[in-house]
Amino acid sequence: MPRYIHEFNWPDRAVVGTIGLPGTRTFYLQVRAGTQVVSVALEKQQAALLAEKIDEILDQLITVEGNPFSVPASTPLELVDNDQLDAVQEQFRTGAMSLGWDPTMAQVVIEAHPITNIDPDDNDEWHEDDGASETEMLLVRMPVGTARAFAMRTREIVGAGRPMCPLCGYPIDADGHLCPTLEV
Repeated sequence: MPRYIHEFNWPDRAVVGTIGLPGTRTFYLQVRAGTQVVSVALEKQQAALLAEKIDEILDQLITVEGNPFSVPASTPLELVDNDQLDAVQEQFRTGAMSLGWDPTMAQVVIEAHPITNIDPDDNDEWHEDDGASETEMLLVRMPVGTARAFAMRTREIVGAGRPMCPLCGYPIDADGHLCPTLEV
């Protein structure tokens, strides 16, 4: 069980953003409430899947008769946050994530846990990796409109990477691309 939880209920800001150039970007989930800011690194695929699953949860909730949670069908424009990340001090690199729904508060719940490794020679015991341990986690609860805006921004950030080669589908680097379909 985590000993320190970075908990955010109704945060002022919850976004995914990046630092670096396409191809070498580092993705961060950053949450702020007042002066408290927590940034955790995550993989591009984790960010993409998080956005996809948030939208799936919200789309499913819309189908509940009468939409009792007032889930918006589209992103409320007033909740869109296109600003850069605040100053980043990485708390930990995300390993496991979980996503849920709290019907009592009508909020999407995100949990992020640090990467941990299992040593196969040590009877499946969990070990610390680079100083991060299961002694901390990030817990974010956000209302449905904010969650919809979070998912939209995350999809845009993920999609803003390197362009894809129309022939092979691999990313094109800034300094060129050796397309395997053109090799003879």
